Amino acid sequence: MASPSTGYQIHSINFNPHILSPSRTKFTSLSLNFSNAKHPLKWNHIGSPRMFTVPVVSIMASRSSRELLPPALDSSSEPPAIFDGTPKLYISYACPYAQRTWIARNLNQGLQEKIQLVPIDLKNRPDWYKEKVYPANKVPSLEHNNEVKGESMDLIRYIDSNFEGPSLFPDDHSKREFAEELYSYFDSFYKAVISSLKEDKLNDATFDFIETALSKFVDGPFFLGTFSLVDIAYAPFIERFQPFLLEGKKYDITTGRTKLAAWIEEMNQIEAYTITKRDPKEHLESYKRRFLSQV
Repeated sequence: MASPSTGYQIHSINFNPHILSPSRTKFTSLSLNFSNAKHPLKWNHIGSPRMFTVPVVSIMASRSSRELLPPALDSSSEPPAIFDGTPKLYISYACPYAQRTWIARNLNQGLQEKIQLVPIDLKNRPDWYKEKVYPANKVPSLEHNNEVKGESMDLIRYIDSNFEGPSLFPDDHSKREFAEELYSYFDSFYKAVISSLKEDKLNDATFDFIETALSKFVDGPFFLGTFSLVDIAYAPFIERFQPFLLEGKKYDITTGRTKLAAWIEEMNQIEAYTITKRDPKEHLESYKRRFLSQV
């Protein structure tokens, strides 16, 4: 897929080789800086010799953190201009499924300008959302090419395939195969964790599977080695499970799981993800209301 043509002068870069595989250059330390008058970018890397290409544009531009997030629309809100040719991503700031698609949108700077973010108040949904946009009345949904599509796992693939930017789905056959396995496993993972929370009986095997999955490829700390759609699929949920299990159940999911601990640390270096995160206290209070009242 073609990269957007954004003009930057090189001064210094913070380069994570596991996220982008950029023109083949061998280096032990690299300091570059993409900047222009409007959107300064910084990117730095110091490490052992590696072979890389320098990418033309960062897919995790720091200007994303300065995006002004619109307020959530509720039953008193007027709808945006629907089917006017502007792609729109309908989300809820608190929904982990919607968060997946929000992350996918953020990963390419150009998509923040191309795909309009339309947050919905799920506790007080506007009638027009169901009547005029998405009859399923759920988030996320994406309005594009005069159609509205839903289901977060499908949408992150759709965004990756139908908009410009480096693909986050690997070409390598073994990685694609494993990605499909992890996509299929997600529902089992989610149900196992939720079931353990309801029953107040934790199952180590659930997070042991994640640790094993993160150990399969050695070319990076992510599920497929390099950052991919699989990481986007799991991150919003582990983000919520971790603080509740730690404080509510006194269970640290990273204890004895060095790969999982490293993955969480690496995810927290990706701005396209971190700007979508909620305060852990919000997740904690939400899960306390949901589960601790049952035990």
